[in-house]
Amino acid sequence: MNDQTVSEARLGSILATAVDGIIVIDDKMNVLVFNAACERLFGYYATEVIGRNVKVLMPEGYASQHDDYVRNYMRTGEKKIIGIGREVSARHKDGTVIPIELSVGEAATTPGRQFVGILRDLRPRKAVERRVSQLQAQLVHLARVSAMDEMGAAIAHELNQPLTAVMLYLQAAERSLKKLNGDSPHDPAIANLLQKGLREADRASSIIQRMRNFVERREPERRWIDIVNLIDDSVDLTLLGANANTVRVRRRYEESLPDVEADPVQIQQILVNVLRNAVEASRGAREPWLAVSTAFTGSSVTVSVEDSGPGIPSEVMPTLFKAFSTGKRTGMGLGLAISRTIAQNHGGDLTVDPGGNGRGATFILTLPAKADAPRRAD
Repeated sequence: MNDQTVSEARLGSILATAVDGIIVIDDKMNVLVFNAACERLFGYYATEVIGRNVKVLMPEGYASQHDDYVRNYMRTGEKKIIGIGREVSARHKDGTVIPIELSVGEAATTPGRQFVGILRDLRPRKAVERRVSQLQAQLVHLARVSAMDEMGAAIAHELNQPLTAVMLYLQAAERSLKKLNGDSPHDPAIANLLQKGLREADRASSIIQRMRNFVERREPERRWIDIVNLIDDSVDLTLLGANANTVRVRRRYEESLPDVEADPVQIQQILVNVLRNAVEASRGAREPWLAVSTAFTGSSVTVSVEDSGPGIPSEVMPTLFKAFSTGKRTGMGLGLAISRTIAQNHGGDLTVDPGGNGRGATFILTLPAKADAPRRAD
């Protein structure tokens, strides 16, 4: 075996085993070498490319200018990529544009100048970079959520004290008014205002306590709970602020529902998330409303939340319950994924009827229950 044969065998082995793509073109821009890694990268067999202009592997923007770049280099010696390397776009056989890292070297041969290109597929690296960027953004968001939880608990604690003081002052004023005027005050309007003030202060205190329970961090604690009371509390939390006046709530509760054994804070997390989604979906409807209903099937209690929105688009359904998937402009799409996980950890599930064609979506929370489970006295 002569030296030339050995060199050719060695070169063939290198071309066959190289992880990166290797292309050699002549000074007329025709492909002379197209290794196995290039076949995997571009989807062409070497026999389909060798002898053709290398532009076949380039998107239109690059292809229309490539020959001029090479001719200009051979005429002026001005390097724009040779010996430098940079990220460029390539084109797969199916038309897909591929980001690649391209390094080009030059060789003087007997037939003329030849250019050797080393190509590395950047798609895996780009995918990792996107994922890292997403995770960083999600971690920042989680930090904000955690901070909001802490702030919510602190604010609720701070507000609870002045509210208690307000209630005590109102009660003292009511007692003083009675002492001055007897059990039947001469000004019923003042007594009525005091009563209204007491009721609103008590309501505000109750809302703050619910908020504290909702954001408080603690270990899961399962106990027998009245699902209807939990639903009503969740509706009140969801409709705090402007939502109370913009969305009508229809409640249809089955009588004598058994209690369910669950962690009330975790189940309330599911209900608030589903209810907030329903409020958001109903916002653009002519008559915004949501309907909450319950049922007992003999082995489980179901809570259904229907909205008056347009329904869930079919293209959204496959990723609806996947973490970090969301159709909203804000948020990171964790709500429904976590909600379903909580439900399944309780032995139940969270499912959805997407609606459409004039019907809104309906989310169904299922929790296991027994017919002989404790029932609360009304």
